[in-house]
Amino acid sequence: MSLTRRQVAAAALIAAAPVAAASPAHATAPSYGGPPRTRTLYIAGDSTAAQKYADAAPETGWGMALPFFLHEPLKVSNHAVNGRSSKSFIDEGRLDAIFAAIRPGDFLLIQFGHNDAKRDDPTRYTEPWTTYQDHLRRYIAGARARGARPVLATSVERRRFDANGNARPSHGEYPAAMRALAEAEGVALLDIQALSIALWQELGVEETKKYFNWTETEQDNTHFNPPGAIAVARLVVRELLRTRVLAPRDVRRLDDDIPESWITWPRATA
Repeated sequence: MSLTRRQVAAAALIAAAPVAAASPAHATAPSYGGPPRTRTLYIAGDSTAAQKYADAAPETGWGMALPFFLHEPLKVSNHAVNGRSSKSFIDEGRLDAIFAAIRPGDFLLIQFGHNDAKRDDPTRYTEPWTTYQDHLRRYIAGARARGARPVLATSVERRRFDANGNARPSHGEYPAAMRALAEAEGVALLDIQALSIALWQELGVEETKKYFNWTETEQDNTHFNPPGAIAVARLVVRELLRTRVLAPRDVRRLDDDIPESWITWPRATA
């Protein structure tokens, strides 16, 4: 399905609006003659990162918690959308919407893999070592062509344990394919898959339920609640710092407890 230009523009506004008021940060880019310009970190991804609205609470995307760890005036523009793959995000015009807004000195954080693996859906499926990498190259090349910095993030792991209580990977070859592409293209890699599965192993079978969208009516082992989104956002920012995408002055609260009450779910706009 393709979006009209009006739909793409509206989607871009919706994606940016919920986080704009709550997206303080510290990094700026030179404006070549004027005052320093605020930098923006764009997120292209799927439901694990996406902005959630009131009808989905307490489900929470990790992108909703990212601004809590960033200093003014670095902003977050979260374009991640439920159910998208690296392919369908492009085909629907969503990457074009980011490219229309992104500026030199900005960042494009790219996390796909959950939905790329859906073999029975040709609108989303990509093969890890060919079409998946090909699509990711379009994100990388487009960001670089506009003076922005691309950043790849392996998919956050699902809550999956074997009978012995060992956390099990669920993304097949996609994380390895992204790691290889990052090395080949010289792109910073945030290995969220490896870090998140290690965290789920540390927490264990029962404790991890407190991080995922487990409610009285739903046992969701893919999507997060506020504590889970905050924990994953913390992993993301630590990786941004480790890879020197961001400087220490750009981040805050990495060792602080973040109140769940800081997460809010706005009503979806029409």
